[in-house]
Amino acid sequence: MANKDLNKAKAAKKDEFYTRLEDIELELKHYRQHFKGKTVLCNCDDPRCSNFFRYFTLNFEVLGLKKVIATCYKNQDVDLFSQHECEKAVYQIYEGDKNHNRKVDDEEIEVKYLEGDGDFRSKECVALLEESDIVVTNPPFSLFREFVSFLVQHNKKFIIIGNVNAIKYKEIFPLIMGNKLWLGASIHSGDREFQVPDDYPLQASSCRIDENGKKYIRVKGVRWYSNLDYEERHESIPLFRKYAPNDYPKYVNYDAIEVSKTADIPCDYDGLMGVPITFMDKYNPDQFEIVGMSLDLADMSIIRERLGRNDGGPTFYIEKSGALVRLYDRIVIRRKVEKQ
Repeated sequence: MANKDLNKAKAAKKDEFYTRLEDIELELKHYRQHFKGKTVLCNCDDPRCSNFFRYFTLNFEVLGLKKVIATCYKNQDVDLFSQHECEKAVYQIYEGDKNHNRKVDDEEIEVKYLEGDGDFRSKECVALLEESDIVVTNPPFSLFREFVSFLVQHNKKFIIIGNVNAIKYKEIFPLIMGNKLWLGASIHSGDREFQVPDDYPLQASSCRIDENGKKYIRVKGVRWYSNLDYEERHESIPLFRKYAPNDYPKYVNYDAIEVSKTADIPCDYDGLMGVPITFMDKYNPDQFEIVGMSLDLADMSIIRERLGRNDGGPTFYIEKSGALVRLYDRIVIRRKVEKQ
């Protein structure tokens, strides 16, 4: 095998994270009204160990689901890592408690083999997608942009996990700006723990092995992303600060004020404001309008003229004690006029 193929396979292996059931429960409780009569697809999940599949089978009747389907990618190259890698890819289907014993029995779960490797983009997996209403899964982080574009292309509703920095992706931010995608309800800060395969190398301090030998790592900046609405998304951010020019410097290379923390958004300022990307954790589309991002709006010609050089990619600068201070990425917003 060519080295590039081996590297791709190894990268895919490192993308294999298993979401904890408790994290799934905390998020999905906000969307229960969307699931009645629907078919759910978990198309990046090994159905034999997926907590997504487990959640939906255990809560099938409570949610009023029609069907749950789970598939996963299974590398078919026998020479990659071990004989284990060439296991046939499968998908599983659950359509409810058919024997009425109020339990999920093995005989009620239909197991079928896939002809290919279970890649979500494959023809047979796309066919499963087309018969589904909502996708709920933890896609490979390295394929997050492509995965979201894929779901949007097929006009699917979804609840998925990604990194907070995905907000800045050119494939993602226009969806957020157009109110076609937003962050979920349950994760607003910190890191989250994921189970990883038994042969996953544990090299960081934020790793552990439990009493059963299962491996876990903690991942920073995790967020849920969805295009399913929920009530809490429309709760307004309480604003207490009053605008004062000395407290809110203007950018050198864009006509807006700098607001370094969401909590410091002034309640009486109607102009453009730059806020951190973590503002999206509390964003209420009824309260604020998203205008753009510093990556696209920053006028770097002003910075080059001042510094005599390029100083990294596009972003906003403020002036402090006569020096230019480069800021992290900012989202530009303005307050919406309250309806009388």
